[in-house]
Amino acid sequence: MKKLVMIICLFLMGIGCNAQSTEVTFHKTHEPKKEGAPFSDAVQVGNLYFLSGQVGMDHTTRKLVEGGIKNETKQTLENIKAVLNHHSLTMNDVVKCTVILADINDFSAFNEIYKTYFPQKPARTTFAAKGLAVGASIEIECIAVKK
Repeated sequence: MKKLVMIICLFLMGIGCNAQSTEVTFHKTHEPKKEGAPFSDAVQVGNLYFLSGQVGMDHTTRKLVEGGIKNETKQTLENIKAVLNHHSLTMNDVVKCTVILADINDFSAFNEIYKTYFPQKPARTTFAAKGLAVGASIEIECIAVKK
C-alpha cells in the first residue's frame, strides 16, 4: 500500500501532494441510505481523496434518474459534487476521473455535460463496459487533492 501511495504522490507532486503523508482514512458516507454499502464513498491518503464510482442515482429515491445519458451524467456529477462538498472539496479540486460508459456511442452526449462541470480539464480515462451497477449508463470515479 505504501508503494502505491508513493507512486501516486510522485505522479501528483506538481499539484502539492505530500509524499511523506501516508495516513489512510476510510470515510463514512454522508448518505444515510448507503451506510450498509461494502465500500467507502471516499478514502483519504494524506491530502488525496479517492472517490468511489458514482452513478446517476437520485439518493432520495434510490433510483436512477430518467431521461437518458445526459440526465444520468448530470446526476452522477451532482453526486460527486455532494461527496466532495462533504469533505470541504469542490469540483475544482478534482485532478483525475475515470469514466465508464455502458455505450461508447454516448460519448459526445456525456461530454457535453461533463465539460460544464470541469472547466479545469482534469486528467481522464473513458471507456465502455457492459453491465454497470443498477443498470446505469455511466459511472465516474475521481481523485481530488485538498490544497
